[in-house]
Amino acid sequence: MNVAGRLDPLPIGPFHRRLLLLSGLGWLFDSMDTGLVSFVLARLKSEWSLTSDQVALAGSIGLLGMLVGGAFGGRLADRYGRKAVFQWTLLLFSISTGLCALVPNFPTLLALRFAVGVGLGGELPVAASLVSEFAPAAQRGRLIVLLESFWAFGWAAAAAIADLLARVSSARGAPFPWRFAFLVGALPALYVFVLRRTLPESPRFLMARGRGAEAEAIVRQVEEASGRPHGASLAPEPPAPPARLGDLFATGLRRRTMVLWTLWFAMAFSYYGIFIWLPTLLVGRGFGEVHSFSFTLWITLAQIPGYFAAAFLVERIGRRATLAPFMILCAAASWGFGHAATSSSLLLWGCLVSFFNLGAWGVTYGYTPELYPTRLRATGTGSAAAFGRFGGVLAPLAVGRLLTMAATGGATGVGGAASGPAVGPAGADAGFAAIFTLFAVVLIVGALAVALFGEETRGRTLEKIAA
Repeated sequence: MNVAGRLDPLPIGPFHRRLLLLSGLGWLFDSMDTGLVSFVLARLKSEWSLTSDQVALAGSIGLLGMLVGGAFGGRLADRYGRKAVFQWTLLLFSISTGLCALVPNFPTLLALRFAVGVGLGGELPVAASLVSEFAPAAQRGRLIVLLESFWAFGWAAAAAIADLLARVSSARGAPFPWRFAFLVGALPALYVFVLRRTLPESPRFLMARGRGAEAEAIVRQVEEASGRPHGASLAPEPPAPPARLGDLFATGLRRRTMVLWTLWFAMAFSYYGIFIWLPTLLVGRGFGEVHSFSFTLWITLAQIPGYFAAAFLVERIGRRATLAPFMILCAAASWGFGHAATSSSLLLWGCLVSFFNLGAWGVTYGYTPELYPTRLRATGTGSAAAFGRFGGVLAPLAVGRLLTMAATGGATGVGGAASGPAVGPAGADAGFAAIFTLFAVVLIVGALAVALFGEETRGRTLEKIAA
């Protein structure tokens, strides 16, 4: 019997919930750091007199690191194991984040944010591959979406922490304590030791590497935790050849790879372009720092029901039928956000952007590892994530350039408090509207790629999908 024959029929039990928690908490801390840096940049823009292009560079440099981390982390995980790479990338991320609290200048911050990105980019696709290889086929998509939902809780924590720090510092007449915010983001360094002791290796990976006895022991552990008797012993498998990047474009995989790379580019471009800049954009539109952070908190909280809606739908109607509509609705909400005429409509459209974008992200992380065989799963997922980071790198730079062009062309910022009825002349200034129209167009392109060329994987074992 193979691994699928023993793991896929199992119900969701204590082992799966523990695995989800162990992996998800790592994502929560990662997300908290990514969220906190967006608030930090809003403060550093004034404290260090940064230009819009410099803020964009600070946002993009971490994504460039994620590109490198995704490209190499996946390949290392297919060679040395999911568990080891998950631990070491999390440790790199944590230490680099803590050091950001000590930076004396902008160039040093850029170097450390690159290192943070390498750790983060290597960790996320590996975690998704690991959970997907343990999950029963009937619940695999839902588990991965729930794993991704920890990202929303991390961003919400970041927004809540930033909002609290901004209010306290404002009441004391002090600037936003951005160095302390980075120290908070370094907490995962403590968590890596828990992962080292308790996180199991993927039995599918172990079988592919000819380590059948280790795989058998882990499968028995999962069966016992699920209250099921042990199945027939795992049949030996010939060791799989090492993963190569060119294998992702072999016959049968080429179309999948192209669809996934397009999908990841569209998702990363829209997400990082919007959320890294969001506090700064709101401040630039006339909201005070406290009001901007409060608005961002409410918009961020809308991510959580978005994930749960996607988790419900992904096993009911399928991956494509959930993913493409979520992306199209996010595009519509993005256009509405860019053309919002009042503070209340800005909040409404922002919440809808957050709801649909993060719901789509949850499906993206679940869908990607399903489309590759075990020997290529982490490599394929990491490569798709790495290609997507090109979008993540370009989007903050594009936002910075559009803002600079708008300012040079004489576009004016908007005034008024958050409670005022209007947030801009004639509803929105041209630069703000152009930014969110661009996001809408990119999302529609990604949705069309999935709808027209994507493959449905709901209810199929990983081995049957790969066949």
